[in-house]
Amino acid sequence: MNKRFTLMMGILLLSVQFAFAQKFNITAKVVDADTKEPLIGVNAILEGTGLGAASDLDGKIAIPSVNEGAYTLRFSFLGYETITRRITLNSDLDLGTISMGSTAILGREVVVSATRKPERLTDAPASIGVISSRDLDRLPSFNVGEMLFKIQGIEVVRSGVIGIGINARGFNSAFNVRMLQLNDGRNGMLPGGTGLPAGFYNTIIKEDIERVEVILGPVSALYGPNAHAGVVNTITKDPRTSQGTTVALGVGNQSVFSGRIRHADQVSDKFAYKVNFEYTEGRDFEFIDTVYVGALAIPELDPDFNFKAIRGGAAVYYTPKTGHDIILDYGIGQGSNIGVTNLGRNQIDGWTFSYLQARYVSPRIFAQLTNTWNNAGNTFQINGRTVNYATLLAQGNSPEEARRRSLLPVSEGGLGFPGFKDESSRLNAEVQYNNSVGKFSYVLAGSYQRDVANSLGTYLFDIDGDIIISQYGAVAQADYELTNTLKFVGALRVDKHDYYDLQVSPRLALTQAVGDGSFRLTYGRAYAAPSIQFLEFLFPIAGVNGAIIGSGQGLTLENLATGARRTIDPLQPEENTTWEFGYKGTPAKNFYFDGTFWYGTTRNFISPAVNLFLGGERIVERGGQPVPANLSGINLTYLNFGEVTNWGADLGFNYLFNKNFSFGAKYSYFGSNITDEGKFDDDANISLLPPASREALQVLNAPAHRANFNFSALNLVNNKVNASVNVRWLPEYDFRSGNQIATAAGANTRVAPFLYNYGPLGGFTTVDISAGYAFSEMITVGGGISNLFNAEQREFVGSPIIGRLYSLEVKFNFNKK
Repeated sequence: MNKRFTLMMGILLLSVQFAFAQKFNITAKVVDADTKEPLIGVNAILEGTGLGAASDLDGKIAIPSVNEGAYTLRFSFLGYETITRRITLNSDLDLGTISMGSTAILGREVVVSATRKPERLTDAPASIGVISSRDLDRLPSFNVGEMLFKIQGIEVVRSGVIGIGINARGFNSAFNVRMLQLNDGRNGMLPGGTGLPAGFYNTIIKEDIERVEVILGPVSALYGPNAHAGVVNTITKDPRTSQGTTVALGVGNQSVFSGRIRHADQVSDKFAYKVNFEYTEGRDFEFIDTVYVGALAIPELDPDFNFKAIRGGAAVYYTPKTGHDIILDYGIGQGSNIGVTNLGRNQIDGWTFSYLQARYVSPRIFAQLTNTWNNAGNTFQINGRTVNYATLLAQGNSPEEARRRSLLPVSEGGLGFPGFKDESSRLNAEVQYNNSVGKFSYVLAGSYQRDVANSLGTYLFDIDGDIIISQYGAVAQADYELTNTLKFVGALRVDKHDYYDLQVSPRLALTQAVGDGSFRLTYGRAYAAPSIQFLEFLFPIAGVNGAIIGSGQGLTLENLATGARRTIDPLQPEENTTWEFGYKGTPAKNFYFDGTFWYGTTRNFISPAVNLFLGGERIVERGGQPVPANLSGINLTYLNFGEVTNWGADLGFNYLFNKNFSFGAKYSYFGSNITDEGKFDDDANISLLPPASREALQVLNAPAHRANFNFSALNLVNNKVNASVNVRWLPEYDFRSGNQIATAAGANTRVAPFLYNYGPLGGFTTVDISAGYAFSEMITVGGGISNLFNAEQREFVGSPIIGRLYSLEVKFNFNKK
């Protein structure tokens, strides 16, 4: 009996001791050693216990309920050095800030654009690439667009010192609206008739960018119409996690100077703010195109090759309670430069782009309201002014008088105003709700967009008043974890456009995690609603009796020889359906691989501006209303035609030799049956055009092959030195858009009504180098040379040959934390 009692008491005492054993919490915050910004998704593991946690959106890690004792705590994150800490736990332990130095391998970046929620890059069910703030810190230039060469699958087109455009999966044009731009969730495209990416007139400076996420392929199911080729989502820094002041000064050849400043502070637990400003100027490479007055060829009149940009913004963050933010954000940008169009070139003088946005962000709800404005300043068409000047000279005016009157309207003694007015605006509203139950999570969202296009009758059919178009959309997305490694994602979006019936955009994806990577199979259908310019354009063609005319109301054509008439239906949305199969991950140690194979079909393909004059036809009516005789000679318009099949592959890898040195390569292929002989013989809109006009449509407007190679050396000499070499190969390819032509056939000739053909684009290999040195945490210096060997780099119609560019930049960081 006594033995049993003693045994029971012993067990009871041990149980009590165990029950009251001390348990403690471990906390830390992990940041990038270079940028001091929080790292999301870092794994912290107590070796030998199975206990651990991952860092949240603020870089914070919390491991609760750990028994007293000695442990080894390991912090790991792909692309960063692994850090281990030996700790002894006898009370709650806060390790403070853990700084992780980067290596050169990819894959663990956390993205939000693929499914509108945070996830590892390798887990995202989309072809997606990321440019981080760390990448931008190493770019010794003001031009963020130069980093887009890093993104696999993107077609980057450089047209000058500042001119960098992007496209995906072919069919680029001189007026490209195929890629949707977002900035902090708001629509970043120019409002009104242009609908182009803001580009040089954007409001965001390099130092305020946290990351840029680029999705390729149709994602209308998440982002609405016009996300049919891809999305570029720029996410700016939160002032609460990036406090302090940064000043950057840069210079380069072509008289480049850039000065930028950003300041952010958290003044209390509830309030934080940030402000930024940039002034950049320089002179582009000189190129004077030819303008035609009938058969007479004359050079452009006085193009101004100087460029200038002024941009800035401010944001206030208010946190009424933890996890809930109200953000008010304003930005404005103004730029002057030369821009290429389907008809020639524009002298853009003081174009202003601005926005005001209010956001509410919480764990479950995101809501925003944004208004965006345009003002074209004193912008004018160089072609039109040149024709006016030549005509005034022929009338006996002096060169000085002809120059003065060449920009004036008829009412002020001119021959016709060659300029643009644009006082357009756009209102966007959006609400999202997300939640999860077990392995099931979902997102519900609704959106509204109201465009008010106002060109004051200078380039749109709006002489009788503003053109107002509203769009409504709703989306539902669901994620379900079928197993621990297999995930299903489905989304369905419906949109209503004032001009069109209901459009339905589905998207389905399966992802299978395998080791440190995942395979994905996706299906998506997207719609591209024609831009306001495609629908309502009205602009005379300089030097001829004609105009480019939008086809949103339908057109009546008349054969010049027979007088026979035919009609073209109003322009319809383009429909893009794509299947993708891909893999992202690290199948072997220190080796990251990203491969995508895709196949798509496009219905109601929207052509670049096509010249009807070559078909012996002219536009005589639009929407049943007569087209003035002085505009119905040589006509260009946009057409729907046929069904086009496209396919391609994007392959890339990055190999880390050690923690400092890496090598990467990227290759892309693009093909389409649009170039097949006789492809559109049965197409109602195309069949009546002669061979020359069909040839203008049957081009890829992109290279079939392209490749990039990169070698990086990071964190050398006590983490003070970084360097990289990038090699870009771009073979020759033909390009046609409106009156612009760059083809091998007919190179160095001019066939009316096209502009001069300087030959195909591409056909070069360029080498870029850059290096940076950190004197301290406060001062860094970087330098770079683009096109090191001064290759003949011509990438766009109406643009110069780009020579060697060099830049030098010094940055001062006065970080508060």
